[in-house]
Amino acid sequence: MIFTPVPIKGAFLIDIEPKEDDRGFFARLFCENEFRAAGINPVFKQCNMQHNAMKGTLRGLHLQFKPHAEEKLMQCTRGAVYDAIVDLRTHSLTYKQWFGVELNAENRRMIYIPKGVAHGYVTLTDNTETFYMVTEFYSPECEWGVRFNDPAFNIKWPDLGAFIISEKDRNWPMFGRSAAVVRPLKRKPI
Repeated sequence: MIFTPVPIKGAFLIDIEPKEDDRGFFARLFCENEFRAAGINPVFKQCNMQHNAMKGTLRGLHLQFKPHAEEKLMQCTRGAVYDAIVDLRTHSLTYKQWFGVELNAENRRMIYIPKGVAHGYVTLTDNTETFYMVTEFYSPECEWGVRFNDPAFNIKWPDLGAFIISEKDRNWPMFGRSAAVVRPLKRKPI
């Protein structure tokens, strides 16, 4: 695997190294030793899959805060997504910065998302599937999010027209404009 740091501190793009022959290829998607050598927590507690029927489906921006802050390893296994992350760690040198990348079934690229970094994506094709592993169990009491179109981050999402988005994701508060957003970070820092 090839681990490439991205502009968000602690986040990586991970490319596989397929070994091909006339049957197809073999590639490693995870290796505890390689992840540990890259400085990535190799202990995952859940694997999740999402199917999105329609192009333009937006999910996010999500994260969990302490004591259940999670790291994610995300891959698109069918179709294509534009994946975006935002650093919400107040102590980070990349605080409030964002990074986006296309993940698709052809490039087989993964993105590793550290604790305290919000994550979301929009589908670029119909019938898209994503697979991701997380280092913590889902804890609704620690779930948090920020609005995908918050001007505090100014994420440049692909121009797909109107997004298909859940009420919950549509109604996350704007960052810094609501005490409800700031309070969890002060009470339970990431």
